Parts: sequence; structure tokens; C-alpha cells
Amino acid sequence: MSVVLAGLVVVAGAIALVWALQRRLMYFPFGEVPAPSAVGLDGVEPVRFTTGDALTLDGWFVHARRTPALATVIVFNGNAGNRAYRAPIAEALQARGLNVLLFDYRGYGGNPGSPTEAGLACDARAARAYVATRPAVDADRIVYFGESLGAAVATTLAVEHPPAALILRSPFSSMADLGGLHYPFLPVRWLLRDRFDSIDRIAQVRAPLLVVAGDRDRIVPMDHSQRLFDRAPSPKRLVTIRGADHNDQTLTAGPELIATVVRFLESVVPVRSGT
Repeated sequence: MSVVLAGLVVVAGAIALVWALQRRLMYFPFGEVPAPSAVGLDGVEPVRFTTGDALTLDGWFVHARRTPALATVIVFNGNAGNRAYRAPIAEALQARGLNVLLFDYRGYGGNPGSPTEAGLACDARAARAYVATRPAVDADRIVYFGESLGAAVATTLAVEHPPAALILRSPFSSMADLGGLHYPFLPVRWLLRDRFDSIDRIAQVRAPLLVVAGDRDRIVPMDHSQRLFDRAPSPKRLVTIRGADHNDQTLTAGPELIATVVRFLESVVPVRSGT
């Protein structure tokens, strides 16, 4: 009996530790952000905007290489790094005639605060509000691009503020589903604070949807993205990048991904009158 009790105490202690530290297992912010030129970007305007709970966030507005821009894309980062790590996709989209906002959530890139689901949703609202106020940005041509965890952030924002188009790269159905996959020995559904239930929100999205996923993704398996896609209303499109794992360049900013994104936007974003 004492052995059983000791085992139960150990298990309870482990669960309590995971409960206390779970956000450190979910968010991996990198602090120092290099200059845009150091990561291959030009035509970049450093920007700042304030969230609804009075935090100031830093970002880069990457100007399109044509005027007027096809659209303005807000990139919602995954759970690791900072905006500098998204320079390749910003550069590729910039070259194809798109403005791009790269920004860091609270706690990332030297920004104040600590990341939580509610906090990231607040940051996303602030990023959209900032972009919509820029003089050269058409509010009817704002696009959300979310990668992995950022796909969940973008989906939440799309329910509240419909974009011209929603692009989700490697989206998961919910954090509970994903956590249960990677930590099957833990009661993840009971422990989770930040649930990111995209599967329950996607049906409310009223925007053209593109889902891009890698069929070799070991972090967010293809079936997660497929389930989310199946739940979404039309119009929608699913594109599979063959042989791509979660962080492979082919899936993060490769030519197939960029061509897919641009073709999709050219087909769904409204044409500006007089252009």
C-alpha cells in the first residue's frame, strides 16, 4: 500500500509540475531581433502599436514591390522564435506584390508581457487594427496568414473580424488534440489552460480559406489539418506539400507554398477599382 501511495504522490507531483509549467512547454519566445537587413529584408518600416491591455508591440511593415499592392498580409507566427525568423516568407510575398506585417506577440522579440491564448488574441486584434489604419492599406484587402499555433490565433481573429482571405499553414484541430498526441501519458484535456479550439471556431469563419500542410509533418500531422479543413465552410482549398515536415523550408517559404498563396489570393481578393 505504501508503494502505491508513493507512486500516486509522484504522479500527482508530476501533474502539478506540468500544470504550473505548461506555458513554458507551449511557447518558446526568442528575444533579440536583428536588423531587417541582417535577415535579407529591405523596404521595411519598423512599426509599433498598442494592444487593448496597453502593451506596446514591435513589428516590421514590409512594403510590396509594386503599387498598389495586391493585398496586405498579416503573419501570425508559430510558437517559437520571433519575427526575424519569418523574413523568408515576407521577402517572397513582398516580391510578388504583397505588403506584409511581421510582428511579435507579447513576450516575443523583446516585447513586454507573457504569452497566453487570451493575450495572443488581444495582440492579433491590435495588429489588425493597426494595419487597417495605415493610409495606403485597403481594409477590404487584409489577409491573415497563420502558421501552426498562429493558425489558431488567425482563426480566432477571423471569426471576430473577417479578412479578405484566411491562409492556414500546418493548422491543428485543437491544442488538446495535439497535446494528447505528443503527451499521451498525461491528462492533457484536463490540464490545459490555453486550448486553441480551432475545430470549434472554423465553422464560423466567413472568408475564403486556404489550408496548406505537409504530408510528413511530425509536429502537426496531416490529419489534424484535414479535420480542420473538413469542418470549414466553403469556399476553401486544401494543398498538400509532398514530403514536407513541419519546419522544412519547402513548407515555411518554399516556391510551391508561395506560388500557391499568390494564386489563391489572385483568385479571391477583390480587385481595387481603377487598377
